[in-house]
Amino acid sequence: MSEPNPYADGEPEYKWGPTQPPGTPAYGYPNQAPGYGYPNQAPEYSQTQPALPVPAGAPAAMGGAPLVSIGDISVMGESIVTPAGTLPLRGSVWNATDMSRTEEKMPTHAIVLAIVFFIFCLLGLLFLLMKEKKTTGFIQVTVTSGGKHHSTMIPARGPETFQQVMGQINYARSLASM
Repeated sequence: MSEPNPYADGEPEYKWGPTQPPGTPAYGYPNQAPGYGYPNQAPEYSQTQPALPVPAGAPAAMGGAPLVSIGDISVMGESIVTPAGTLPLRGSVWNATDMSRTEEKMPTHAIVLAIVFFIFCLLGLLFLLMKEKKTTGFIQVTVTSGGKHHSTMIPARGPETFQQVMGQINYARSLASM
C-alpha cells in the first residue's frame, strides 16, 4: 500500500459533478424566485375581494369537512375529491356493485357438542341448529364526472354493508342534482 496511485500520473485532478464557476451556489440554492424561501422575499398581496353571498339551499363551499366519504372518495361542497384528482359534483354518475357473499355454516364446536350430548340425552341434537354467518368480499363504488372516472373497493363487513354504502351513494346523488 506504499505505492502511489498509478493512474494519477499525467492527468489533472478529477472532480465529480458538473463544473461551475467559483462562488456559484450549488443546485440553485438559495432560490431567487420571489415568494419562495426566505420571509423577506415574500411577494406583496393585494387586498382580496369580499365573498359573494351563498344562496339558500346551495351545497356547502369547498373546504372543511367532507359532506360524505365513501372509501377514498370524498364529496365536498361542489366537487368530488379522489386520489386520481378532483371531479365536479354536478352531473356525476354513481354506481355500486355488490361483490360480497355471505356463507352460513355449522361451527365445529356445535358438532362436537351434539355428539357429546347425544350420548346423554337426545337434546344434544339441538346443537346442530347452531349456524354462523360469515361475509367476505367487497363493494365496488365507481364515480364518473367531467370525463374522469374513479373506482374504489369497500370491504364488506356484514350483509348490511351494501345497504349502508347505497345510502351514502344516494346522498351523494342528491347533492349532485342540486
